[in-house]
Amino acid sequence: MEMEARPLRQIRAAYDDDALTVYQAYSPAIADPALEAGTFVAPFRRERMTWIKPSFRWMMYRSGWGEKPGQERVLAVRIRRSGFEWALAHACLSHYDRKRHDSAAEWKQLLRESPVRIQWDPERSTNQQELPHRAIQIGLTGEAVRRYVDEWIVGITDVTALAHETHALVRAGEAGKADALLPAEIPYPLPEPLRARIGASEQA
Repeated sequence: MEMEARPLRQIRAAYDDDALTVYQAYSPAIADPALEAGTFVAPFRRERMTWIKPSFRWMMYRSGWGEKPGQERVLAVRIRRSGFEWALAHACLSHYDRKRHDSAAEWKQLLRESPVRIQWDPERSTNQQELPHRAIQIGLTGEAVRRYVDEWIVGITDVTALAHETHALVRAGEAGKADALLPAEIPYPLPEPLRARIGASEQA
């Protein structure tokens, strides 16, 4: 199924008034304790940067539909919108953008100080074809990881079976049926300061 034209950089997510869903993929050694505890615990390492992704399709691309080594378990993580927006407010783009930074030196300083990285990568269709618009990845480190694990997460669900089911439909040439199973992701409303900070497209 073709996807409608969209702004180049737009956050789309499954969300309600309180929380939104992001995705991560891990080995069973990390996923199982997280599911039991309702947040990430050892052997998850807080010292490492952890990347969260609101796009299910991009997560499928990154994890090979939950089949890449070390990414066999796909997790849907519900986090507070207040935490998500804190992350955006404390973020730095992972690449220098002369339109948004006065100088490369200013960007490098911001990169050193920010506990959050923003990366915009080509979104993927259900068939995993590269699309002209971008999906956001959010890298958390330091204080942001602590807040994510201890304050923002309100629930974790294993969606590996959904990943495998939709992949089977795609392989069978039934991408439309796969689409019908996927979570609905709609534009996430961004206050102007957050939109500008992360380099998102202007909202209509």
